[in-house]
Amino acid sequence: MLLRKHRELLRFAVVGGTCFVITVAINYALKLTILTDKPVSAQAISVVIATIVSYVLNREWSFRTRGGRERAHEAALFFLISGIGVALNSAPLWVSRYLFHLQEPAVTRLTQEIADFASGMILGTLLAMVFRWWAFKKWVFPQADARPRPVRPTRSERAALRAAEAQAEQDRAA
Repeated sequence: MLLRKHRELLRFAVVGGTCFVITVAINYALKLTILTDKPVSAQAISVVIATIVSYVLNREWSFRTRGGRERAHEAALFFLISGIGVALNSAPLWVSRYLFHLQEPAVTRLTQEIADFASGMILGTLLAMVFRWWAFKKWVFPQADARPRPVRPTRSERAALRAAEAQAEQDRAA
């Protein structure tokens, strides 16, 4: 019952976990190759890509029954809020690197990477996630049950449908 009651939140968390993996993979791919001197840019780019994936997954799965806005308006709000989320996600990394100077040569490479991961990937992601959950429900997908849930036929209804389809096939063959 608890899982059913918090289905949206659980789905949002699964989407978030998926997008977290996407963010980490792209961030480190960029940071360790073409953006070695620009960790905040690598972080922001990876978050933007994951945000696009997030929109599709959240709209079609996490909040599939919520709505209340025209699609273009909904998408614009989603990306505006996600843009704020990118800033929130990048802020702890910026503070770590440029205010606390947790970067080479002031610290070891290992310390820098641990600080980057803790501030950018963990703290930044959590901060942005809490903000997005609240903002998506409040502004992007404000109305519960605005879109109908997909109706799943019962087992007996599926059996009856298969029998009817089989009968129709036999009638066509005859």
